[in-house]
Amino acid sequence: MSRGTTIPAAALGAAAMLLSHVAAAQTNVTSVQPGFAVDFAGEWVVRNNEDPGQPPLGDYLGIPFNEAGRLRAEASAESMWGTVEYQCRPHSAPHQWRGVGGARIMKEIDPQTRTLTAYHVEFWRSMRRPIYLDGRGHPPAWAPHSWTGFSTGEWVGNTLKVTTTHLKDGYLKRSGPQTSDMYTMTEYITRHGEFLTIFMIVDDPIYLDEPFVQSTTYRLDPEAQLRLEPCTTSFAENGGVDRHWVPHYLPGQNTFLTEWLEEENWIPEEAARGGPDTIYPEYRRALAGDAAPETVPMSDSAISADEKVRAQSPRDGQVHVLPVQGNVYMLVVDGANIAVSVGPDGALLVNTGPEHMAGQVLETVRELTASAVAARPNNCLGLNCASNPAGWSSPYINTVISSTPPPRPIRYIFNTNASSDLTGGNLTLAEAGYYPRGGGNAGAVAGIGQNAMIVAHENVLFMLSAPTGGEAPTPEGAWPTDTFFDEFYKLSQYFNGEGVVAYSQPAATTDGDSIVFFRRSEVIHAGDIYSTVAYPRIDLENGGSIQGVIDGLNRILDLAVPENRAQGGTWVIPSHGRLSDTADVASYRNMVTMVRDRVRALIGDGLTLEQVRAARPTADFDGRYGAVDGDWTTDMFVEAVYGSLAESR
Repeated sequence: MSRGTTIPAAALGAAAMLLSHVAAAQTNVTSVQPGFAVDFAGEWVVRNNEDPGQPPLGDYLGIPFNEAGRLRAEASAESMWGTVEYQCRPHSAPHQWRGVGGARIMKEIDPQTRTLTAYHVEFWRSMRRPIYLDGRGHPPAWAPHSWTGFSTGEWVGNTLKVTTTHLKDGYLKRSGPQTSDMYTMTEYITRHGEFLTIFMIVDDPIYLDEPFVQSTTYRLDPEAQLRLEPCTTSFAENGGVDRHWVPHYLPGQNTFLTEWLEEENWIPEEAARGGPDTIYPEYRRALAGDAAPETVPMSDSAISADEKVRAQSPRDGQVHVLPVQGNVYMLVVDGANIAVSVGPDGALLVNTGPEHMAGQVLETVRELTASAVAARPNNCLGLNCASNPAGWSSPYINTVISSTPPPRPIRYIFNTNASSDLTGGNLTLAEAGYYPRGGGNAGAVAGIGQNAMIVAHENVLFMLSAPTGGEAPTPEGAWPTDTFFDEFYKLSQYFNGEGVVAYSQPAATTDGDSIVFFRRSEVIHAGDIYSTVAYPRIDLENGGSIQGVIDGLNRILDLAVPENRAQGGTWVIPSHGRLSDTADVASYRNMVTMVRDRVRALIGDGLTLEQVRAARPTADFDGRYGAVDGDWTTDMFVEAVYGSLAESR
């Protein structure tokens, strides 16, 4: 339904023809240019006569919400855009075509073959968006997401079909309807003379019961000038002096959702709340009080939410290597993430993964360290080459580069907490490492160890070991050899050309959590404080708390700096899930904060744990982070939040 208009039968017929044309043309898909001229390059301006890009708060007409999507929208506050992490965000991908300011489309041409290899699209408030036409595949699920996502195009007749994945969470429209970061966006772009039609399908299995469909029309305008909305601010506009303030509404307390209906009183409030049944003509009969309509031809999502979430942290018995930044790599190890710094000083690991994967992790680390000292082609000729270490008269003699030194060993291992899937490989990897200590006075004093140094908060040592006479849960060789109890621990000198600092985060998932910051590479390993596949694990018996998790996420946001438009820059490696940046951490922080506030309000109303569970304070996030079985379920998370808040009262 759209406000104040009736869709003509001819328009419905045209849409049906377009869909049938697209379906029929699927057998004629090619990844190269069509055999006839079609060119999208130019300056384009929006020419829509449909609903505005930013409808009023609470206007969900035409959106096939599920209950989670509706709750998420109604909890959203427009003032969120005044927070530090949101001020510079561009429009979300589904809204970019509807945003003001027009679009610029540019071609990327291969200089040798002169074939079209990509289109680049710019909007007023967005990053440049490449659409690759060279046949490349999409990245793995553990790769980072961005505002524009990763787009590939293929020709369907004279229409360009664009498939976009790896998108951040955002919104369908600025009036509150949200998207998760699990959606796929498909566009069919067609040019008719000076007009450009974009037919967009958003398939979000978390918040929509069926795909959201929208078309937008542009007109060619060579005199248009696409400008960029600047963003230079980074200060708290909301919450007074609290830069970590998260604006949101508690369920059922957003009183502004129906204000717009006072003027648009011809629209039933029930229809304004959206839902898949409201977008079909049969819904009019139900509003008129007729018999319940026959089943409408709704479309199911083509995406399995559970499978897509699990793919970010595969438990497949493999080690997947993802280069991150600077010296740092991320190893995805059967569901857990390890950070590895590789360079001339050897290797430093943050966490070691589950015990059964230790052998494969060690083999992978050795391959990475070997690559750091691998032979390189000679690029310097002459007697004064700085790269001629032997000072020979002839740099053509390449004996040195033909006999490379052995790779440096593992020197350091940092443990971010005592979780077995993060510390299970300690023994194997530490014994394979080498960091001699002691043995002074010409050997008169015995050395205190030859293995790699294991660094952790002292409470991690307490959890991995046992009191005198007790039985420890792990062998002594897996225990931390160097512990700290202060706010942070930093290596006394650069390692692989940069400082490495571990920050203690008290009372987070446990009382021994740390985050590790590679200061030159600009990479943070967040440990169990942050995950992209599950709610945070809060171990009350070992000193964990919901507030400590939130404080840890806020510390990461304080340390990290985005590269541009609230993405990139400092990369954050979670304990489980995909590589992230500040925008992703902020979204997770917001979720945890909203759950905390909801549970705290229910406790304040006198509800018991069972009543809080029945109230489902996590309902709009369960499809993304929840679980009904396994070793960390939604019920266990809610119980931990409840216990944490009840203890603090």
